Amino acid sequence: MAGQKLPVVIVGGLHADARRAAVDRLLAEVPGSVVLHHDLATAAAGTVVRTVRDAGGVRSAGEAPLVNDCACCALREDLVPELERLADAGTVPLAVVELWDSVEPKAMAEVVTAGGLTVTGVITAVDPALVLPYLANGDDLAEGGLAAAATDQRTVADTFARQLEYAPVLAVADSPEADDEDRELLAQLHPTARQVPIGHGDLAGAPADPSAPAPSDPSGLAGDTSSDLVRAALAGFDVEAAAAAQHPACALLPAEADAHGISTLVWRRRRPFHPERLYQALEDLTCAAARSRGRFWLADKPDTLLHWDAAGGALCVEGAGPWLASLPDAAWEMVPPVRRAAAALDWHPEHGDRCQHLVFTSPGLDRDGLVRLLESCLLTDAEYAAGRDAWKRLPSGFDTLLEV
Repeated sequence: MAGQKLPVVIVGGLHADARRAAVDRLLAEVPGSVVLHHDLATAAAGTVVRTVRDAGGVRSAGEAPLVNDCACCALREDLVPELERLADAGTVPLAVVELWDSVEPKAMAEVVTAGGLTVTGVITAVDPALVLPYLANGDDLAEGGLAAAATDQRTVADTFARQLEYAPVLAVADSPEADDEDRELLAQLHPTARQVPIGHGDLAGAPADPSAPAPSDPSGLAGDTSSDLVRAALAGFDVEAAAAAQHPACALLPAEADAHGISTLVWRRRRPFHPERLYQALEDLTCAAARSRGRFWLADKPDTLLHWDAAGGALCVEGAGPWLASLPDAAWEMVPPVRRAAAALDWHPEHGDRCQHLVFTSPGLDRDGLVRLLESCLLTDAEYAAGRDAWKRLPSGFDTLLEV
């Protein structure tokens, strides 16, 4: 398919100025490249506006009708055909997909890949000075005109967190308002990301770091004179690995850290939570940190791996399938290898992969108080000794929350 020869890089993020600076820099540094952008701000009027532009300006513009009253659905239906037309023309060396503010890169990377095209990079553009304000913003996207559909119930904080944590590359704006605490918060939230400095509207940007290892370039487009941003955009991207890295069963969560007023607490235990005590502590735990996530285990639901995802003072708790220890041996063959490998690394002779693994990142984190609160929610020695049959009879406050 012709589309397989067209490298596609996805650039997203709620920090619009940083995002546009990253996109403009790619256009300037890869001659002949184009950017596709679907503006969902007009969705209320029934259409999505698509523009295709290059470094010289707009090449074409059009409208895509809404699909099922969903702007993101319209984007999905329109994006791949547009990319295929560019690929068939054979004149474009790189297609940059600039996502609208609240569109999440995971969905679009999977759509483009499923369409037979090659995603060579996923980048989230970030202004370090805005990381904490956005992460603390519990407002619904709809309140700021950022909802992608009438039924969109996401918040600014949880959307920003997913945009940030999914991308292996962060294009970091040179923000004069950012201080060491802002930059440390960004580093602790996504310690494995490759951070590439960009100018805030300045295409010259920051000089490349000569000591930084250069990523691979399967496309062959990035030459020796290319910037770090171009090389990172063309380094290659594995959609399945990226999805696995976000799954609570095998997510690569941040490690312990404490610097510049920012702390990350990694809390791991091999004893289940008392469901009622944990439920009563949810509000305090959710508000204890700017961001917290991970997986956990309730005594009365020993077979269900539960996902913890909190930002902006709001918590989402949901079932993420079974713990592997609860599955019959024959079912293990249907489990992805990365999930089996993650479980094997953390296997307990009695409980298998069941565990508490929660990570809290925040400025001014009360680590000792947080640990005491978490520990108080675990089963006591007497409750633990009573055994699993007794655990299942414990009162639960989670049935309504989990819609069991």
